[in-house]
Amino acid sequence: MDLQAFWFVLLGVLLAGYAILDGFDLGVGILHRIARGDLERRTMLNAIGPIWDGNEVWLVTFGGALFAAFPEAYATVFSGFYTAFMLLLFALIFRAASIEFRSKVHAPRWRAAWDAGFTVASLVATLLFGVAVGNAMYGVPLDGRGIYVGTFFDLLHPYALLCGLLAIALFSMHGAIYLYMKTEGALQERVHGWMWRSFGFFLVLYLFLTIATLVAVPHALHNFDAVPWAWLVVALNVLAVANIPRAIHLRRPRYAFVSSSATIAALVFLFGIALFPNLVTARQVENSLTIYNASSSEKTLEIMAFIAGLGMPFVLAYTAVIYWTFRGKVKVEPHGY
Repeated sequence: MDLQAFWFVLLGVLLAGYAILDGFDLGVGILHRIARGDLERRTMLNAIGPIWDGNEVWLVTFGGALFAAFPEAYATVFSGFYTAFMLLLFALIFRAASIEFRSKVHAPRWRAAWDAGFTVASLVATLLFGVAVGNAMYGVPLDGRGIYVGTFFDLLHPYALLCGLLAIALFSMHGAIYLYMKTEGALQERVHGWMWRSFGFFLVLYLFLTIATLVAVPHALHNFDAVPWAWLVVALNVLAVANIPRAIHLRRPRYAFVSSSATIAALVFLFGIALFPNLVTARQVENSLTIYNASSSEKTLEIMAFIAGLGMPFVLAYTAVIYWTFRGKVKVEPHGY
């Protein structure tokens, strides 16, 4: 494996980590408004309150790694998709503000406003993440210098929007499973129903998007000829998806959460296989930015690989300690969220 491929794999690991960890945070936000009453909404916020900001470290690290290893791709993405990224940034900031400010004032209208903002921000952020994946698969208009020449609305084509809807369904299901692990009593019973409905929504979109990908993005399968063992991941992905309803039926939420996490990891892996070696796929293939024509120098990649080797254990250790510290069922305290 050369250094460019190493960094491509590392970006995939960071993306998978973010999608698994912050995915259930976003899912809880999407589901937040359908809870009954202030106590249930506070319970949901307390389920993610101690960990949501730590989960976003993975996204920040992903952005830093992209900038360091593939600056040409970073420049194209952040300049060409400026409007989309400002919307995403606003959604993430407003989501954080909603979590922190909601319980500062004991007024129904104040809390209702922040509750609505939390749900809308979570929906918008998740939709935009899915749209970004859809455009990476489908391709975007780039000129010969790798500069984006389209508009914001060129990103909102049917395939990308379908990917956005799948992301909403996937994170809603992931968040519902996490809530089932963390809650008890009447709320937990309602969450059990949310798991079934969100899984059904996800399964329909998963099947529909698979067909749409085979029709609209035929080049997504090209790398499977060179890497035939990737079909094993496809099979494992199907098994993980099939195991989710079984675990829900057996009321084994940890088992369901592992299967949901494996589903997300497998989808990120398959996305990487379909994309490789491109970072930004162009509608005209020869204009695509790849891990080779958009990378930093070999020396820079070597130095950054050494730094990543030092830093990643700290990220993993921090994540493990936080989750171990806040394990168990959620208890709503007077000074909690």
